[in-house]
Amino acid sequence: MGKNLFLRGMVFGAIAGGALSLLDKKTRQDMKVNVKKAYDQVSYAARHPREITENIKETAEKVRNTIEEISEDISYITGKVDELRELTPQVKEIVKETKGTFSNHEDSDVEELLKEVVVEEGSIEK
Repeated sequence: MGKNLFLRGMVFGAIAGGALSLLDKKTRQDMKVNVKKAYDQVSYAARHPREITENIKETAEKVRNTIEEISEDISYITGKVDELRELTPQVKEIVKETKGTFSNHEDSDVEELLKEVVVEEGSIEK
């Protein structure tokens, strides 16, 4: 019973607040414009239900396509991340081997090896 009175009081309070706010001329004008816009939109939807349905279907299709594209992009990125995870230990091992190779040679040997690498890279680029 108390709940019913509470809801009834809220409804009457909202009606009274709305009526009081309409005492202001600008508020009445704004409400008139907004009610007319809402009426026009509802009447248009009632006269053209097929068009509204088609617009909703097109929007839903666009959303579905976008979700599919995002899903494909995420799958691609996940695959690349997995590849990087697999490559990282291999790269670390190559760096260790290279470091070991350079540390085992004397300075002059290292300079010669570097010259060879630079020459090889230059011939590959051409």
